Amino acid sequence: MSDATDTPFVRPDTRAFLDLLNNLPGPKTHELPPEAAREMTRAMRDVADVPVGDLALVRDLSIPGPAGTIPARLYDARDSREPGPILLYLHGGGFVIGDLHTHEPFCAEAARLLDMPVIAVDYRLAPENPWPAAPDDCEAAARWVAGNPAELGRIATGLVVAGDSAGGNLTIVTTMALRDEPAAIPVLAQFPIYPVVDQVAKYESFERFGDGFLLTKASMAWFSHAYAATAGHARTDPLLHSQAGMPATLVLTASLDPLRDQGRAYAGALAAAGVAVTFREALGNIHGFVNLAKAIPSTRGDIAGALAVLKDIVVEAEAQRVMVQAAG
Repeated sequence: MSDATDTPFVRPDTRAFLDLLNNLPGPKTHELPPEAAREMTRAMRDVADVPVGDLALVRDLSIPGPAGTIPARLYDARDSREPGPILLYLHGGGFVIGDLHTHEPFCAEAARLLDMPVIAVDYRLAPENPWPAAPDDCEAAARWVAGNPAELGRIATGLVVAGDSAGGNLTIVTTMALRDEPAAIPVLAQFPIYPVVDQVAKYESFERFGDGFLLTKASMAWFSHAYAATAGHARTDPLLHSQAGMPATLVLTASLDPLRDQGRAYAGALAAAGVAVTFREALGNIHGFVNLAKAIPSTRGDIAGALAVLKDIVVEAEAQRVMVQAAG
């Protein structure tokens, strides 16, 4: 039988969470004004995600951007460290919701498991700031970090760009910008998590999982309308453009996600372009799982497994950078 007709596997803890979620009273995210939707998302963190946990350093940063200051936050498991890679994290939320607070548990865990500084970027949100405000801010933040400003207190030798959902899109778009016009240091790797990469084509998973699996077709339409991006543009639908010359990439999807097939297609496009790509799919899990480690406990394994792979990718990429630099 084809994948389209098989009954999809749903983990027991994922099913329990979905049953609870789908029976909650009250309006859904896309039925609220943007600020109310943001407040609801912030409030969900302590219910659905694990505590931030211990870190040696958490410090707010102010990054100069094209329309003013971009708030950011630095996470590090060490008080100080030798020069090395820094991860730039771009949060999800449909370009409308999400902020430093909503993704703090994941950023803290990434800093611990990767043993790497993580800088989360609070880019401008739609509809108050429609496209291309978000990619403008993310590219500015990446170039600022690459310039090793004194405010960081760390020396970056290379960037790792990562993000989930809308942030996965911004991860790819930012990496493409730095491929086409390099920053002061290279992008060693990128890590798009269930990214939105193509809003033009029709994908089976969009229909199959577009209702009842947290991210819905209705909410995606709401996000898209608010973001008001130019369809087909490289900064909107990066899958439709060349991926040649992109850095080593880890693509992570969820098998019950309306965006699943976009992530699969993106991994395929990278491979076809000759890019070193690793593909992982969280079987039986849903969109947004990196923020659901308390609500769906098995998610912790997905996160730990993906970050272990990413750590190896970055170690290899950094070693190659050093060898190239020595040869030059």
